[in-house]
Amino acid sequence: MGTQKTVRQEADAVAENALRIEPGKAEQIIDALNADLADAYVLYHQLHKHHWNVEGAEFLEVHVFLQEVYEDIEGAADELAERLQTLGGVPHASMTTLAERASVEPEGEDVYDVRTSLSNDLEMMGEIIESYREHVELAESLGDYATEEMLRDHLETIEEHAHHIEHYLEDDTLVVESATR
Repeated sequence: MGTQKTVRQEADAVAENALRIEPGKAEQIIDALNADLADAYVLYHQLHKHHWNVEGAEFLEVHVFLQEVYEDIEGAADELAERLQTLGGVPHASMTTLAERASVEPEGEDVYDVRTSLSNDLEMMGEIIESYREHVELAESLGDYATEEMLRDHLETIEEHAHHIEHYLEDDTLVVESATR
């Protein structure tokens, strides 16, 4: 890392934007998007952890599914960061800041069984879904229809993934327990 430092924009400052969204309104949207960004990275890392550690009869299917989900979450995070930068904000980028600003709590470092892991993912997704809904309403009320549409798209994707996890957690399965004890 170089020793010369030139700060072009302070992390919590809001710059003018070419979108003609008033600075006060932009600041509210930027705060919401940075919260969503932080939540996305917490979920991303938890999903990735589960992708690495999944075992059992459904290993491959769940492993592939979790990769698809964390890739979607990572893509959403990138769009959130780019949008809030377009609005004149600075996306949270350090792991410390992302962890501090996230509204969701990740599970611990331990490895859990797949049912517990997926239940934890579903719980976190539910919290993020609720936050997205609030932020969709916020963007709409402030006249930022492009952010509203982007958030609706991300909301639809995460709702679909949550629905699939809900199916994984159902009690109907082709896998039977071993008769040996």
